[in-house]
Amino acid sequence: MLGAAAANAAADRIRIGFLGASHSHAWEKSVVVRESPRWELAGVCEADAEIRARFEKAGVRILSERELLEDPTIRVVAVESGVQQHAGHGRLALEAGKHLHLEKPPADNLKDLSSLLAMAEKKNLLVQMGYMWRYHPGINRALEAARKGWLGQVYLVRGMMNTLIPEKSRPEWALFKGGQMFEQGCHLIDPMVRLLGEPRKVTPVLKKHGQFDDKLADNTVAVFEFSRALGIISSSVLQPGANRHRSFEVLGSNGTAVVRPIEPGILNIDLAEAAGPYQAGIQRVELPPFRRYAGEFEELADKVALGQPLSVTPKEDLLVQEALLLASEML
Repeated sequence: MLGAAAANAAADRIRIGFLGASHSHAWEKSVVVRESPRWELAGVCEADAEIRARFEKAGVRILSERELLEDPTIRVVAVESGVQQHAGHGRLALEAGKHLHLEKPPADNLKDLSSLLAMAEKKNLLVQMGYMWRYHPGINRALEAARKGWLGQVYLVRGMMNTLIPEKSRPEWALFKGGQMFEQGCHLIDPMVRLLGEPRKVTPVLKKHGQFDDKLADNTVAVFEFSRALGIISSSVLQPGANRHRSFEVLGSNGTAVVRPIEPGILNIDLAEAAGPYQAGIQRVELPPFRRYAGEFEELADKVALGQPLSVTPKEDLLVQEALLLASEML
């Protein structure tokens, strides 16, 4: 029998349903939700029989689209479908009066995302983007050091987001002109733009250098020009052992913050003069453990329960989307 505290905690859990589960992040997000005391996974709506079978085997209820959207006890919908379906599925969730967790990239154009955010504002609903490193302690400590001036005048942000994908995955990633920049470079464009604001100019270089019979832009770089800084984001699908080399760097007139590798997070700060909590010289910053997706669902649960806005604003989300589309030659 549940004790009073446990019973109250169970009653306060927020019911969430997944609209689509074909995205590569969907399974682990469902695990995070199922293991969290803050959430109750009502079920998953997914067209693909093989994907449905995996969830059913784990004891997850399979829902029809109508069951998911018309159930008044489901307060949040997580859209984890294919990228080309994100905006449309997000609209269905908002029209049904649900708060929305929207997998990245949230849309393949600016108009659709702008429309979703306007609808959410009108309905007093939250829209959270699925950028998995928004809650990364190392990236956020680097951003803090920059925002508080401890690095001095920031003049360059540089990031590398490489991976290695099987040939069978390439056609899906080639659906959009931006290719790898659109699919994964977005994860580092996000913190860069949230730090430096709207770029004045974006110069993309989207190349296909892999020896495959497709049109995937698999080796990509974008240069961002800000008022007093530059940004360089590179993203390729051609690197074995890529996770070990993923990085995010902020360079300023008083020093540098480098997250490398991003997972598991290692942050080194190197300052010319001591600033904030950091001494002069190179130091490795102790970071708490990081689990993908846990932080975003923790914040979403908090804000839904309290009726408060998310820490990243809709204006910032639109700036990130615009920069991503420019870097992907899709705007």
